Amino acid sequence: MNSPASHVVMGRIGAPWGVKGWVKLYSYTDPPDNLIKYQVFLIQGPAGLQSLEFDEVKVHGKDFVAHITGCDVREQAGRYTGQDLILEKAALPALEEGYYWYQLEGLRVLTESGQDLGTVHHLMETGANDVLVVKGDERSVDKEERLLPYVEGAVIKQVDLDRKLLLVDWDKDY
Repeated sequence: MNSPASHVVMGRIGAPWGVKGWVKLYSYTDPPDNLIKYQVFLIQGPAGLQSLEFDEVKVHGKDFVAHITGCDVREQAGRYTGQDLILEKAALPALEEGYYWYQLEGLRVLTESGQDLGTVHHLMETGANDVLVVKGDERSVDKEERLLPYVEGAVIKQVDLDRKLLLVDWDKDY
């Protein structure tokens, strides 16, 4: 599901857990337990986004399990499997430093020498550091897809959210 531009996907509902309306939850947040700071999410319903509330959430291994408010049977909980857990971006706390990934997606990527590499399509976590997936387009030097490490100072020189630009120390041939 593609959430509207004013929303962000925070996680996903997995399979039912037990027989009394519990489901597994998978977090896309960092750290993962940031997901459980919220109990009310939006999910994609037949008529658009609709509210879904959890009345209890527990840590379960590296993931979580949650009870859906008003849902007390496994079969009913199974209808939510695979649903994205969506929040309005305005509900997220302001960061003291750094950026949310959604803020970087869509930024134009320019090298210090002025080469246009394309736009940030998405980011991925690799363990050592996050990686920007930059896709070339009709405005860029070519239509190549590039993977740039998100290393502030060394690679990422400036993030300008107002101008929707990302200045990088990178060469198109890397």
